[in-house]
Amino acid sequence: MNNIPIVLLAAGASSRMGRPKPLLPWGEKTLIEHQLNILSETGSSVLVVLGKQAENIIPLLNDLPVKFTINENWEQGMGTSIAAGVNFVKQQFPDCNGVLITLIDQPLITTSHLTTLLTNFEAEKQQIIVSQAESGWQGVPVIFDRFYFNELSELSGKQGAKTIFRNYLHQVKAIACGAILDDMDTWAQYVKLRNDQ
Repeated sequence: MNNIPIVLLAAGASSRMGRPKPLLPWGEKTLIEHQLNILSETGSSVLVVLGKQAENIIPLLNDLPVKFTINENWEQGMGTSIAAGVNFVKQQFPDCNGVLITLIDQPLITTSHLTTLLTNFEAEKQQIIVSQAESGWQGVPVIFDRFYFNELSELSGKQGAKTIFRNYLHQVKAIACGAILDDMDTWAQYVKLRNDQ
């Protein structure tokens, strides 16, 4: 498999949820522990970007084979967390072929889907491999070839990586994955997904 570390973005304010998403119960664990177990099963190295409530999340990571960085600018939006994650990847894995970026609030993502993304990636072809929902929506989890690292590491504010998708549409390959991309921004969405798991 390609040399692709995984970055889990878990730095946000969770303002609409009313409590930190990484610390929400999921099965017998917290959501972040659940997510990290799924990611680790791919065999890829896993890095976590923390921000709000980092001091309460770090103890949960101590016994897991993951590395973490803290985005001091998390209040400015997701762009800063992507940039922090990619810069961390560049430091930790300078020879990697790309990066897989995923979010804390997509708890139905499976190891199987992530592995499919990873096996569809071809190094040095400037690929962007995106996940595609049943609705046709495309986005995270997503793999970016290292070609895009400079642009990713300069993202700021609330802008995610959609601008890069749009600028390089001819390089985008979509992998269908059904309903597992559902995310949760509110307590009602969380309860629904928890009941659906």
